Amino acid sequence: MTRIRRGYIARRRRTKIRLFVSSFRGAHSRLTRSITQQKIRALVSAHRDRDRQKRTFRRLWVTRINAIIRENKVSYSYSRFINNLYKRQLLLNRKILAQIAILNRNCLYTISNDIRK
Repeated sequence: MTRIRRGYIARRRRTKIRLFVSSFRGAHSRLTRSITQQKIRALVSAHRDRDRQKRTFRRLWVTRINAIIRENKVSYSYSRFINNLYKRQLLLNRKILAQIAILNRNCLYTISNDIRK
């Protein structure tokens, strides 16, 4: 029997994967088996770290707000501040509050004083 040449579909699939991992180093960008493993690993890491990034940014915002509020020289904590925000039904999320805290501290001080009264 004569040898049958394989079709183009498998080669097209492999080149598509190679384009994804073209920036990887060494065998991770050359050998087909390790390419598929590295692609799976990269996608898993990207999916996991998107959630992690949201978590770390929220922690950063909370830390910034807490630091600015405690700097106000009044025994006032972050948790009380957020609780009072909810009581007054002020819809400001932590990202916006952190930006206000950095860019315009006086504005945050007036918000916290108005909420407390």
